[in-house]
Amino acid sequence: MLAPQSSTRHPLWRERLGRVFSEVDAVFDDALDRGLPLLSDTGAGEWMDLCAWLARLGRGPEPVLAALEAWPEVAHAAGEAVMHPLREAIGTFQKSPNGRGIAPLLQSLPAVARRLPSEPALRRYLQLVVGLMQRTSVSIHGRHATEPSPGLPALLQAAPRLVAQVPLDGLARWIEAGIRAHGGHPQRQIAFFAAESDDSRALLQRERHGTLLMDAQRRLQCTLQSLWQWDATLVPQPVDAEAPLPQTWLANDGDADTPLWGLRLPEVLDEVNGISATTRYRLMIGHLALHRRHSQALVADNWSPLQRLAVECLEDARVDRALLQRCPGLRSAMQSLHPCPTLDSVDESRQSGLRVRLTRLSHALLFGAPKDALEDETLAAFDAALADGADSTAMSRLALGWAARSRRASDQFADVVFDGTQVDWRDDNRHLWRFIEDGDEEQSFDDAARRLPTHDEHGLPPRRHPEWDEAAQQLRPDWVSVYDHLQPAGDASEIDRLLQRHAGTARHLQRLLQHLRPQDRARLRRQVEGSELDLDAAVRALVDARASGQAVDTRVQMSTRPEGRRFAVTLLLDLSASVNDPVPGAPGETVLSLSRAAVALLAQAVDALGDQLAIVGFHSNTRHEVRMWHLKGFGERWSDGHPAARLAGVQGAFSTRLGAALRHAGDALLARPADQRLMLVLTDGVPSDVDAPDPQHLVADAAHAVRTLAGQGLPVHAVSVDRAADDYLRRIFGKRFSVVDRVEQLPRRLPEVFAALTR
Repeated sequence: MLAPQSSTRHPLWRERLGRVFSEVDAVFDDALDRGLPLLSDTGAGEWMDLCAWLARLGRGPEPVLAALEAWPEVAHAAGEAVMHPLREAIGTFQKSPNGRGIAPLLQSLPAVARRLPSEPALRRYLQLVVGLMQRTSVSIHGRHATEPSPGLPALLQAAPRLVAQVPLDGLARWIEAGIRAHGGHPQRQIAFFAAESDDSRALLQRERHGTLLMDAQRRLQCTLQSLWQWDATLVPQPVDAEAPLPQTWLANDGDADTPLWGLRLPEVLDEVNGISATTRYRLMIGHLALHRRHSQALVADNWSPLQRLAVECLEDARVDRALLQRCPGLRSAMQSLHPCPTLDSVDESRQSGLRVRLTRLSHALLFGAPKDALEDETLAAFDAALADGADSTAMSRLALGWAARSRRASDQFADVVFDGTQVDWRDDNRHLWRFIEDGDEEQSFDDAARRLPTHDEHGLPPRRHPEWDEAAQQLRPDWVSVYDHLQPAGDASEIDRLLQRHAGTARHLQRLLQHLRPQDRARLRRQVEGSELDLDAAVRALVDARASGQAVDTRVQMSTRPEGRRFAVTLLLDLSASVNDPVPGAPGETVLSLSRAAVALLAQAVDALGDQLAIVGFHSNTRHEVRMWHLKGFGERWSDGHPAARLAGVQGAFSTRLGAALRHAGDALLARPADQRLMLVLTDGVPSDVDAPDPQHLVADAAHAVRTLAGQGLPVHAVSVDRAADDYLRRIFGKRFSVVDRVEQLPRRLPEVFAALTR
């Protein structure tokens, strides 16, 4: 309800505002006292006109209260010229079902303006918000918007954090990707624009400056395995641009019997004090690795906070000393990153300087040069303890002594000085303590949202792959989750019966592939075992033995191997639900049964040829679940019988997310030593999945995957039994595809295609 005009300390401005809500009238004078010093007379008039206009919109007092509070800060940060684009944006909101978003827009605007302190930048931001609102508002009848945008409130709430993390161009690309990916799904849209979903954070990090953990992950994993002999998982954690230095921590995501270690690291880092982000990451993983190797958990009960902080300080220093002993080249980086605050920064009449003193002590323990007598004594005791092979318990005794002698009355103050006390690479030491008594300390900070990606009980953790967004012309990073499974065995006698049924085709293929078998053989001399004696090596070994009196060199045999052909081939088998369809004109046959026969004939022939062959089936159930079923590995022989049993057990189900399967299988094939490589795809339909309503999206993604693999030197050839496949196969594979018009000919045609491609 509008309140009557009342007398105020600012009668002229109050009269210009006119009749307003009683809630507004109660805070009007205080708002003007804060706002008028920040505005010119013209700007103040526009402010009152804005508030009066908002009061007439019929949206209640919230927009007016928000404008009274927000506009002076916005105008002071970005200029009073922002008023015009702001009123345009509010007008667009008012004419749509999103009128309730006016107050949140105004409330979030001061924080946004502090990050975008110019009229062009803030105008661009408002255009992005309005564009999102218009494109995601729900239209039930297909013409006019009838329901508000689900993602708009989430975006407005997250906006101050988003503009602090990415430039406006990056924010625009992120919003575009979110609209295209989740424009038709309200709940996913809310999670995306709140920057809470995995894909949202991954896309957001792509637009940030600095080094992403995912880009440095391969090098860091190699460092972790080679230097620290530890095969742990690196788990990226969100980074808030407004927060202090991100802390790392070590977590066991398995159990006591089967630990699954995860190193929680910030998902993006910048260069600091001339120290690169990669070096900062290396310091973090080295510190955590040595904590796991040298630190023992201590019982935390009956320790005061001061004592626990002192124990953590000395234990961290002990671990960092071990790190410097192993990697002395990191010393300069540590010195650049380790703060050494002054005691003058603490007002001990009202502040606690405990963390400042501990940081100074840590600096002295690592780099020497203590600043007072207590630090000097502690350093001497610390060095002596390290010389005696001290452990965590010894550090705790030293820490208790330091805490008892350094205690001050100001340590009890709640106002603790944190500035300049965080050591960049150190973790939060949660693994250093265990609790016996029930209490608040036992609360787990590893909530489900920060755990490793879930995986099947009998499978491996998923591997993330990107997916190409044709409309946005960019990759969606870590978009698809691919799971590897060993295909359960079936009845191998079914494959034997299939081979007997196609015995004539098998004989034809043997004659065809006989011409591909290498005829030349290379001699391998100086072998321990072989088919004949290497006379030269035998004479040399005998002479050496008689001259030196040492044992005879036993490498006096010689063997041979075929020369001239080292081929590695992956057969990617489409196992979507459509392979269960019956084949017209072939009673009792399905696409799957004929595919089994074709694969068995090919595998039998390649086994005799001596080429390396891997067989992998795949299907998908949304981007979160792409299953790779391994039927035969490169090192397995078809004659062993196990691959045939697995082939008998395959079943068709779900959909065909071809691009993810190509990327996953391609990575494994490219890592295989060979002179030549080939990926052969056997499919029966167009790529599709239930979460991809645009039929061309997955076609474009598969085409991008094929182009990427071709650029890495891996050709991909498709064999399809879909008669209408020419158009989409040409778009995906270019000229590298073959169409089998009659499905019943597949057992003969697939090996013939292989022979033609590997000739």
